[in-house]
Amino acid sequence: MSDPDLIDVEEIAPAEVAEIDLYQRREKIYTRKIEGFFQRIRLFTGWPLLVGYFLLPWLSWDGRQMILFDLPERKFHIVGLTFWPQDFPMLAWLLIIAAFALFTVTTFAGRIWCGYTCPQTVWTSIFMWLEQRTEGSRNQRIRLDKAPFSAEKLRKKVFKHGSWLFVAYCTGFTFVGYFYPVRELLVDLWTFNITLLPLSWITFFTLATYINAGWMREQVCMYMCPYARFQSVMFDHDTLIVSYDPSRGEPRGSRKRNADLSESNLGHCIDCELCIQVCPTGIDIRDGLQYQCIGCALCIDACNSVMDKMDYPQGLIRYTSERELEGGKTHWLRPRILGYSIVLLLMLSLFSYTMISRVPVELSVIRDRSQLFVTTDSGAVENIYTLQLANQDETPHEFAISLEFTADAAIVGDTLHTLEAGEIRAINLRVRAEPEVLDKPSSVIYFAVESTDDPSLQARAESRFMKPL
Repeated sequence: MSDPDLIDVEEIAPAEVAEIDLYQRREKIYTRKIEGFFQRIRLFTGWPLLVGYFLLPWLSWDGRQMILFDLPERKFHIVGLTFWPQDFPMLAWLLIIAAFALFTVTTFAGRIWCGYTCPQTVWTSIFMWLEQRTEGSRNQRIRLDKAPFSAEKLRKKVFKHGSWLFVAYCTGFTFVGYFYPVRELLVDLWTFNITLLPLSWITFFTLATYINAGWMREQVCMYMCPYARFQSVMFDHDTLIVSYDPSRGEPRGSRKRNADLSESNLGHCIDCELCIQVCPTGIDIRDGLQYQCIGCALCIDACNSVMDKMDYPQGLIRYTSERELEGGKTHWLRPRILGYSIVLLLMLSLFSYTMISRVPVELSVIRDRSQLFVTTDSGAVENIYTLQLANQDETPHEFAISLEFTADAAIVGDTLHTLEAGEIRAINLRVRAEPEVLDKPSSVIYFAVESTDDPSLQARAESRFMKPL
């Protein structure tokens, strides 16, 4: 059985030139199904993202949900680690690392992230596949939309939008499941005991997915995504981009399969427009580099399939650089790539070291600013401090407070404190010292805490000890 999306290379009409009005109403893009080498790669990059997204909330680790951002408790469980609001600087570092990784990849291979791994691209591909399964091939979908209303048209439209809403609902439910224990969420929904807040968020993300992936599609990539606008500053003449080779393809034109190109004075491009019909953003890659191109390589696979049928070499549209198209040679190792890679490697190393050496105890000290010191009846000098002690471990611990001070000083107050898992406690205490043992009006003092049952849990914080002049 022949595929209705395949073209007949014997009957190909010349391309038509169209004018584009920036304010014109959006025209629906009917994409043609195509298979090829790069689309198989997209399967291996898209499916792990989908499987991981939908599966991770249901997995458990040490008796709890593997990934759970527990906002009411201010706990963020990621695999076997628990993070607290105090760990937000680590999140900032992680985002910076992700940004540098994107810069590095973009400088080397253009918008490969957009074409292969971006959630908007992956979810849009799912919706396009569902559209093809319910409404048919590109030509069948065009005829269906132009056809008058009928029971068959209604049936196909209901199936399509029903499948879209189902995927969108699963997406919204799963997203909320990262912030609300997913098993409890499922039970609450099933028993109609769910509160308004999680139900509202599920509805919001369901509609957002349905609209973005089902209706807006390329509009998100072209007009809403900021990456499409600033990507050009990361490109150079050696960046790998999806490009059409005009020196080989021009002049373009239709011809018979076995036509003699020397006699017809034609290039390898047969002007079939298949590269336009498979493009999810509806651009013509033959017009050169455009910000709308997401680097998905659909046009490459489409063009290669035509080249195979015409017995021409593949690669009329391919991943290449502007320098290579101009007749030069791509420079793989260049200062920008090396710079980004070195910085990225350093940040990854520092972040990994911080994660490995992370101790789930945090201590901060605030000295009383209302009075620098207090003089007792015996002539001793006291400073007042507030210690903020956080037990970020998953089990309770007893902590002992001690001093590291050059002079002989003592803590006035309780030095043993038991903190529950995740507890943050403010501890008020005084430090007393004789004025004659202090050689300066202001001296550095350190507070140290150590768990009595686990010596590896310890922290240290610096402050100042003041005395009269």
